[in-house]
Amino acid sequence: MVAYQCGVCKRTVFSGRRKHVYERGHKERLSGVLKAFSTKVISARKMIKTASVVKYDPKEHENRFWCLCCEKEVKRHTSDGTLTVLHGDMLEHMNSQAHQKAVNNFWWTHQADRNQKELFLLTAEEYERFKSAVIKALENYEETEDTFIKEAAAQIREVEQSRLEIMQSFLEPVTQPTVQEDFWSSVHVPHSSTLHIDVEEAGPSGVHMPPVGTGPPLTFIGHQDIPKNGNVHTGALPPWMITDEEEAAPIQPEIGPSHDEFLKQKEKMKLKKLPPNRVGANFDHNSVTDEGWLPSFGRVWNSGRRWQSRHQYRKEAGSKAAKKKT
Repeated sequence: MVAYQCGVCKRTVFSGRRKHVYERGHKERLSGVLKAFSTKVISARKMIKTASVVKYDPKEHENRFWCLCCEKEVKRHTSDGTLTVLHGDMLEHMNSQAHQKAVNNFWWTHQADRNQKELFLLTAEEYERFKSAVIKALENYEETEDTFIKEAAAQIREVEQSRLEIMQSFLEPVTQPTVQEDFWSSVHVPHSSTLHIDVEEAGPSGVHMPPVGTGPPLTFIGHQDIPKNGNVHTGALPPWMITDEEEAAPIQPEIGPSHDEFLKQKEKMKLKKLPPNRVGANFDHNSVTDEGWLPSFGRVWNSGRRWQSRHQYRKEAGSKAAKKKT
């Protein structure tokens, strides 16, 4: 019997296609595959009545889906680089003749349920309804974009107008009322009477000053000392006006051991963990040697000169030989 390669079960069957397609395992796998594929088809068929046009996003609108019947990847959405029609390419693929032939071949090969076959096909009438829905969606999108552009333009104009008003208020000179203006504003002159006041002649700047004592009384509150502490908002001197004597702060004594002392203590703690009778543990580092000294052969030593270790070794070797003789 000829071996059969099942595309749904993904295995070779030696019992033949006719027997395999009616097996329980094949039917369960086929049902699961069609259910997963139908979720994509149902979401695409929803766009037939109400198509959706959105702004193009390369991360989301360049996705592809695997067509189970055609056994190839198909682009999901239709886009021109600016706008995107959701599920446009998928519905167009479902309406193609190649897809219809592939669906018929898939249903005949795997003996799928005939009632589910129409779900995976798109008729010409449904595709025409989809195209008319796309036209309406494009018109609605243009209207919403025009409204959004108008609102954004109005908002930009308001912001620009407020900015110009603020700049104009800063550029215009602020005139403070003089003492003479304050005095005349406090005096009520009737319309039927005229008030004659002798004013001194104009000064060199052309400003007529009132006589002394005619203005409102002022109270002297004394000289204000500028605080040295604080910041510029509380009236303190800015940093560039502080002298070196004021800027220099008293040197505080350092609390605790210095960094070098800490490192030395750390090295001592490491040495305490080592065995006390190790080689070179008791070496005298303070011993003085001349420049012509050269090391000679001898045993391992902890203090003194290395050549002295030879005499010590001979002495110890002689005492051991004397003990053996006795």
